[in-house]
Amino acid sequence: MKFLETIKIALKNIRSNKLRTILTMLGLIIGIASVIILVGIGTGASNKIQTQVQHLGTDILTVNINSSDTSLEYSSLDDILKIDNVDSVAPYKTVSNTISNGTTSTNSGTIIATNDNYLSVTNLSLYEGRTISIVDIENASKVCIIGQGLATTLFSLADPLNQTIKIDGDNYTVVGMLNEAGSSMGTNIDNILIIPITTAKYLGTDTSINNLYLKVTDENKITQTTNLIKNYLRSTLEISSDDYSVTSQDSVLDTMEEVTNTMSLLLGGIASISLIVGGIGVMNVMLVSVTERTKEIGIRKSLGAKAKDILIQFLIESTVICIFGGVIGILIGVGLGNIVQNFGYSFTASPTIVFISFVTSALIGILFGIFPAYRAAKLNPIDALHTE
Repeated sequence: MKFLETIKIALKNIRSNKLRTILTMLGLIIGIASVIILVGIGTGASNKIQTQVQHLGTDILTVNINSSDTSLEYSSLDDILKIDNVDSVAPYKTVSNTISNGTTSTNSGTIIATNDNYLSVTNLSLYEGRTISIVDIENASKVCIIGQGLATTLFSLADPLNQTIKIDGDNYTVVGMLNEAGSSMGTNIDNILIIPITTAKYLGTDTSINNLYLKVTDENKITQTTNLIKNYLRSTLEISSDDYSVTSQDSVLDTMEEVTNTMSLLLGGIASISLIVGGIGVMNVMLVSVTERTKEIGIRKSLGAKAKDILIQFLIESTVICIFGGVIGILIGVGLGNIVQNFGYSFTASPTIVFISFVTSALIGILFGIFPAYRAAKLNPIDALHTE
C-alpha cells in the first residue's frame, strides 16, 4: 500500500472518532499549554530582571553594609572617591513618611535621601527643573525631586515644579521632576521622591550611610576596584566580610539569571508531568482502537497489506493526534500567557520553547504510539478475522 494512502486511511479514522480524538488530545493540550505558560512566565521574569539590572549600567558597583552597629559617615565619601577607578559616589537612604499636597496624601511614595550624583549614577534624567545641588546638601535644604507617578497622584494634571508638598508635616519645594522610568529592582521609579541626604535628619533619621552606588571610570577594571572597596571597608569599619557586600551589576545579573533559569526548569518540569500523563492516555486510547479494529486489520492484511503498512498507519494516527493537540496547546498557552500579563505578570513566549513544545508533541505521538502500532502490525490475519 502506498504511503499516501496509508495517511489518508489514518486521517479518515481520526475524523470518524472526533469525540475520542478530542478527549485523547485533552491531556496533551493541558500539558503543552502549562509548559508554555509556566516557562513563559519564568522567561518573562528573567527578561524583566535583566532589563532592570542593566538599567543601572555595567559600570556600577553597589555597596551594602549589613551591620546595625557600623556605617559610613557622609565625610567618608571623599576617601572613597580617592580610590583608583572610582568616578562618582551616590549614597542613598530610604525613608518612610506620608507625602501630601493639600487634602491628597499617599504612603506609596518612596523617599530617597541622597546627594547630587544620584541621577547621573543611576541613569535617571529630569523632565523639568534641576537636580539636588551641593548647596542643598550643605544647607540641608527642604527641596525635592518628584517622580511622574507621584506627581500625578499629588497634583493631578497641574505642573508640580516650584510647588510645595508636605513630608511629615514640613514643607518641601519641588525643584525637579523625573522622566517616566517604570520599575527598577523592585522600586517604582515613577513613585520616588528624592531629597538631600542631610535633610533626612528632619525625618527621624541621620546621615550615616549603609548603602551607596559607585560609578567606575573603566568597567574593565571593575574586579580590581571591587577588591579595593572591600579592603577600604575592612580597614575603615573593621567589620567582617559577612557584614558588607560589594557587587557589580554583572554579578547580580548572573545570580538572578541562575535563579530564574532554575525556576523555569522547575516549572517546566512540573508541567511536563502532565505531558507524560497525556502520552499514556494516547497509548491507552490507541490500544483500545487496535482492539476495536482487529477485524479491519485482519481484512487489510488478507488483502495484501504488510505489517509495516499497519504500523505506519497507527503511528500516523497517534502522531497526528498529538501534533494537533500540541498546536492547540501552544495557541491556548500563548493566549492565556498574554492574558496573564494584564494581572501584573511578565510573560515571554520564547520561539525556542514553542518549537520544543511542537516537536515534543510529535515525539510523544511516536513514542507512546509505537507500542499500539507494533501490536496491531503483529496481529495474525486469521486470528483477527475470527475476532467478533
